[in-house]
Parts: sequence; C-alpha cells; structure tokens
Amino acid sequence: MNYKFSIRSLAIIAGVCCFLCLLACGGEGTKEQGGSKTDKRYFRYNQASGISSLDPAFAKDQANIWAVNQLFNGLVQMDDELNILPAIAKSWTINSDGLTYTFVIRDDVHFHDHELFPDGKGTKVTAHDVEYSFKRLVDPLTASSGSWLFNDRIADKDPFVALNDSIFQMKLKEAFRPMLGILSMQYCSIVPERIVKNYGKEFRANPIGTGPFAFKKWDEGKVLVLTKNDNYFEKDAAGQSLPYMDGVSISFMENKRNAFLKFKDGELDMLSGIDASYKDEVLTGEGALHPDLSAAKQLLRSPYMNTEYLGFSMRGNLPKAYQDKRVRQAINHAFDREKMIRYLRNNIGKPAHSGFTPPGFPSFNEQLVPGFKFNLDKAKGLLKEAGYPDGKGLPTLKLETTSSYQDVCTFFQNQLKDIGVPIELEIHPPSFLRNKIAKGESAFFRGSWIGDYPDAETYLTVFYGGNPAPPNYTQFKNKRYDDFYAKALATNKDESRYQLYQEMERTLLAEAPIIPLFYDEVLRFTGKDVEGLGVNAFNLLSLKKVKFK
Repeated sequence: MNYKFSIRSLAIIAGVCCFLCLLACGGEGTKEQGGSKTDKRYFRYNQASGISSLDPAFAKDQANIWAVNQLFNGLVQMDDELNILPAIAKSWTINSDGLTYTFVIRDDVHFHDHELFPDGKGTKVTAHDVEYSFKRLVDPLTASSGSWLFNDRIADKDPFVALNDSIFQMKLKEAFRPMLGILSMQYCSIVPERIVKNYGKEFRANPIGTGPFAFKKWDEGKVLVLTKNDNYFEKDAAGQSLPYMDGVSISFMENKRNAFLKFKDGELDMLSGIDASYKDEVLTGEGALHPDLSAAKQLLRSPYMNTEYLGFSMRGNLPKAYQDKRVRQAINHAFDREKMIRYLRNNIGKPAHSGFTPPGFPSFNEQLVPGFKFNLDKAKGLLKEAGYPDGKGLPTLKLETTSSYQDVCTFFQNQLKDIGVPIELEIHPPSFLRNKIAKGESAFFRGSWIGDYPDAETYLTVFYGGNPAPPNYTQFKNKRYDDFYAKALATNKDESRYQLYQEMERTLLAEAPIIPLFYDEVLRFTGKDVEGLGVNAFNLLSLKKVKFK
C-alpha cells in the first residue's frame, strides 16, 4: 500500500491538546530543545512487559523486536504477506548447491548520525559492516540469545566474508532453504562496529542503526522516544521518502487495564492483543469490534504464527496406556475445538483441525493435511479397539499447565469425561513448567510454539528426532518423519518442499504426540485516524509507512 505524505498544521488549541495527550503517555514528540511547542505527531503505543535491550543481538521477545525493528535493518526484510524482500542488500544469488549466498549491498544506506562518526554524520554501510555484525552475533563473548540461528548451519571456515565494500558472502555447511527467512529476523540487523565497541554492553541503551527511526531517549520503565530518520534510504512507490511520521513514543504501563483506558480516550494510537480485564469491552461474543468502539476505532486481524497444543512426553514417564497411539487419537477426537474457541476466546483464533503448522504459511493446506475433528463415536471406537472400552482401565492422566490456560484445560478435562478418560490438572508457574518440560519430567503438558521465520520448517523442527528439548519437548522420534525432514531441507523447489512438509504433518497426526488446540490470531486496535499500519502473521510491528489522516 502506498500513501502520499501529508502533515497538516494544527490550530493552537488542538496543538495544546496534542501536547497534553502525548505528555500523559510520557512522549517527547511535542517539544523541541528549549521547550517550544511544535505540531509534530508521534505514534504512541504501550509495552506492558517492558524492554530489556535495544541491541538487536538480544531481540529475543516481542517487546525488544518491535523497538529494534524501528531502529535497524537487515540484509533482507519480510512484508505482511511473508515475502522476503531486499533491504540493505539490493539483490542476492544462491549457488545451485544451496551453500553460498552472495549479497550486493546498496550504496545509499547510512547509519544514524553520531558524534563518533566523522563530522558527526552517519557513515555509509558496507559489506564489512555486515561481516562484523554476523561475526558478532555468533561470538560467544557477545552471548547473544540469537546465536542459535547459525548453529551447525554455517561453514566451519570463513562463513562470513566481505569480498569488497559492496559484496558480502555467506557460506553454509549444508543447504538450508529457510536461510533467507532467518536473515529477515531482527537478530540479523546490521550494526556499526565503531559505535558498538565504544559502548560495549551499554550499546543496549545507545543504539545506532540504519532504521526509519533513530534513538532519542530511553527513561527505562517510563518512556522510549524515537525520532524520524531524515536520511532513511527507503521510499514508497510514488518516490516519497519514508517514514511519514515524526517519531514513536513507547510507554511502559504494566497495568493493561489502564493502557486500554488510555487507548479508549485517544492517548494511545494502538492496542495490541486482548486481556481478560477488557476483553468484553473491545470484542463481541462473535469476535467483532464492540459497537461502543466502532465509531472511533478499528480492528486489524491476521492469522498468527502461534499454535497452542497439549503435548505427550513420548520417551518420558507417560503411563503405558497412553503410549498406544489409538488412545492419543481418541483423545484428539473427543475435544470440541470449535466450542472452545466460541465460548472461551470470543471466536479469536482458528480451531486446530489440521497439523501443527498454522495458517499463513504457503504449505498450509487443511484438505491435504486433515487433522482431528470432534467425533465422540470415533473416539469411543478407538478406545475400544485399544482395549479400553468407555475408558475402563485407563489411569488418571495428569495435565500440567499454567493459570493463564487453566480455563482451556478445565474445558478439555470436562470434555474427556464423555469418553471416560480421567484428567487431573496441575497448575504451575510458567518458568517452573518450562523447565520441567525441557527436562522431560512432564508426561502431559500444555505448550505453545511461535514461529521464528517465514518457513514451516520453524514448526516442523519441533518434532525432528535429532533435536533435544527444546525444541523437541515431546521427545518425538520417527524415522519416516526424520527422513522427510532431511529431504525437505535439501530441496530447493518450493512446491516439492511443501509436499514433504505435508507428509511430515500427516505422519505427525497419525502418531498423535500432540493435541493441537487452536491457531492464534493477531489483533491490533487503532484509531480510525491511523493509516498504513498493516498486520502480519508474525505480529511484527513496522511503523515506517504509518501516517495519520
């Protein structure tokens, strides 16, 4: 989508109102040095969970990723349809063996201005900056949470090389088709060596990148302010320079109810997701925008790369009866996912009637990968076939979860009574449960998986037998599945790879090491004066094309 740039002068009274409104959110967008008022407009949103670092090497969660995405660029980027597009690299080639990637670097990308650069002006990005950034990411001294991206994938010798100022080359150990998607992650952002070495660990709070917005102020726990990068290299289809807005102001109210009230009153420009404290005030029971908000607000929604599921520990302490796949299949058929979505989630999300990979990926196909649908007769028949008619002889199965999902698990527990499967719930703190699952100490647990990059491999790797926990929390190991997985990674043709992914999904469903619950959705609520925000399956926030009416 393309928009023409337009900022209208505000009347004095409107300017004062805007000033007060931004100030209430902790924004700095209404002041220049010396305190004079301006008509600048900043995009305001709240980050309840806080931000731990603005260094892309530590872009480990949504809060960090959203901020980093405004400040930095990578070689490539992902659009809202999950296509991989050029960014700092204007083009690239991949050798026929899939081992060598060669990128041509744009000659008009500059780092943000900083006093450590000559004359205080941001230097031009070269292939040497890319080489430094990637080497830094995998350097154990950096201790980046994203170093795993290249684990066992890059060549042992000289995997990252700047051939000259314009050409960067990356070499892999084995072909890995999803690599371009990995390079679109914010971990792979390009950083300036001079600035990073000057600040050391404090680069986390002094970020200098190439992104559409530059760092201005971070009062941790209160407000983060970014300002428009007037030297940004990207333009819209009409040739207009991006970004359109003057800046971004991020507040850090922990109370989500308070943030909702600020949004409702127009003091925030976006609300992301829903919380129990205000769910029924923003959504109807059918999942539509509440009529009380529809005059001034709008709802953007998209499939979300998040699958919620229940998992069995296949090589752990799972009771013998549940080691029979017919029993696990029966449990899958006894659960009414549509009813759960309707009554517990206001129709937000999609019942998981296919495999583990959610909608949004090109390989997703419910017709070719038919999953489990609610069918009590089939469930009872499978139990009888396994030697447990009406559940007789089945020991109690303990389901471990957290308080956030207690309602879903209670619903599941009650439904399983209809086929005689006894379920007991055990509630744990999230960190305790994650640790227990990773050690294989939980026989039956609630889990979720959020994709990292735009290829279904990011989901299917969860069940590859060669992987430990994480990511293989179910400890699933199946030769047929593993053979398809290895073949898919070496397949360059997309359609052929998708067919292999679908074979893997069908194998997974047949063995039933999991009970897919639902595929989540991204929800964004904004004022009707916001244009160009967009929404995507990775819930990645991009503000460079946002403008106000």
